[in-house]
Amino acid sequence: MSRSLAKSTSVVGGMTLMSRIMGFLRDIIFARFFGAGAGMDVFVVAFQIPNFLRRLFGEGAFSQAFVPVLAEYENQRDHDQVQDLVDRVAGTLGLILFGLTLVGVLAAPALIMLFAPGFLEEADKYALATEMLRLTFPYLLFISLTAFAGGVLNTYGRFGVPAFTPVLLNLVLIGSVFLLAPRFPQPVVGLAVGVFIAGVVQLAFQLPFLKQLKLLPRPRWGWNHEGVRRIIRLMLPAIFGSSVAQINLIVDRVIASFLVTGSISWLYYSDRLLEFPLGVFAIALATVILPGLSRHHASKSPQAFSRTLDWALRLALVIATPAAVGLLVLAGPMVATLFNYGAFDGQDVRMASLSLMAYAFGLMAFTLVKILAPAYFSRQDTRTPVRISVIALLTNIGLNLVIVLPMLHLGIPGPHAGLALATGLAAALNAFLLYRGLRRQGVYRPGDGWGWIGARVLAANLAMGLLLWWLAGSLDQWLAALWYQRAGWLGGCIGAGLLVYALVLWVSGVRPRHLTLRLA
Repeated sequence: MSRSLAKSTSVVGGMTLMSRIMGFLRDIIFARFFGAGAGMDVFVVAFQIPNFLRRLFGEGAFSQAFVPVLAEYENQRDHDQVQDLVDRVAGTLGLILFGLTLVGVLAAPALIMLFAPGFLEEADKYALATEMLRLTFPYLLFISLTAFAGGVLNTYGRFGVPAFTPVLLNLVLIGSVFLLAPRFPQPVVGLAVGVFIAGVVQLAFQLPFLKQLKLLPRPRWGWNHEGVRRIIRLMLPAIFGSSVAQINLIVDRVIASFLVTGSISWLYYSDRLLEFPLGVFAIALATVILPGLSRHHASKSPQAFSRTLDWALRLALVIATPAAVGLLVLAGPMVATLFNYGAFDGQDVRMASLSLMAYAFGLMAFTLVKILAPAYFSRQDTRTPVRISVIALLTNIGLNLVIVLPMLHLGIPGPHAGLALATGLAAALNAFLLYRGLRRQGVYRPGDGWGWIGARVLAANLAMGLLLWWLAGSLDQWLAALWYQRAGWLGGCIGAGLLVYALVLWVSGVRPRHLTLRLA
């Protein structure tokens, strides 16, 4: 079981790493051709709205409600009953999403007013955002059905296919820059068309693999189906609870729409760098442990449940903390190396670096939320995370006001970075309350050795952080360097930092066996 989980995590992490690398290439091309100007601000908002809803109806609430129920069916019922559940969910979800997509396309002007009210002050910006949202909104339908297909594949241990699928999004968007954008009076509109095409391509890619499992959906309406109704009951509270981080980002960008042009783009580029470790590790690990935790709950194995969660949290400590230190210390060098070309100038680098540093403080919290939330969803408890999410969301809004308004009043540069910092602090509260709830319920009992390994990880992070600070030098040096000099310099910094981190852990006695899952 330990080897299976570790292997699955490495497969998902590897595929996600490929996707993130392609995502970086995509964003480098975006930065070169569109910079951080008004057109990019508009595209970020137009893509963000269906992407936000996708987190609710796709990877978020739906997957977290669907996978535990499907795992229970797979564990306790025959294939025909599983097929019937898949058919009914596909038909019900598909029809609901089609209706929602139709409403979204028609209501595009109102949605832009809601998600980016600052655009109302500039008529051209508002009109462009409305036009682009009508092109991007159908992505919600296709990508949510893709997440449904991915949930089936993950439940049956086919983790690689859903993890690879986002690579196709990046390939299509890269192609749209060169093949579609030049065909439009406003080239950025080509990106919106690319989003639509990418949704179709990703869904079509997964269907043959469902056929291999003999679970290709034959969509049928199933509102009264027992399994569908259970999924819906679990989804309704989870729609809010599982996506508090996304809601926080939306709040940030609503406020950012009132800040100087470029603020939304700076947050976007820094968030993309934050998403790299989250996607490669945290989301990959959460994807893998959800079916396992669901099976442990279904088979009434509380010790295996607790140990699986404990194993995931130890991995988070060892892997996410150095990632956070690296993002904090190397924020400027990373942004300069990846994005400082063409329309993305030195000022954009400095501003995006500020928000990346702020996000870095919250990386561990974002990771813990990704790992702790499945411990509730796998037990079909979606109400508790909702209550916690409400608290975290209100905290984020309050912190936005407390941090950003004084920065604006005092003229402190980079108020958008205050938004990122508030989001990270709210995530820390979210993670703490999720953890406390699991402890109080007796669902999770920490294993032995947490203090021992925690002290060694702290020492390794301190050593790595000091080395990176010394190697990085000043941001002006990075801005003056050529691209290949930056790439070599950054690669050297990352390699040296990882080597020192691993060396300190090894010398202090940490071995792979200390991170092995033992269920017996």
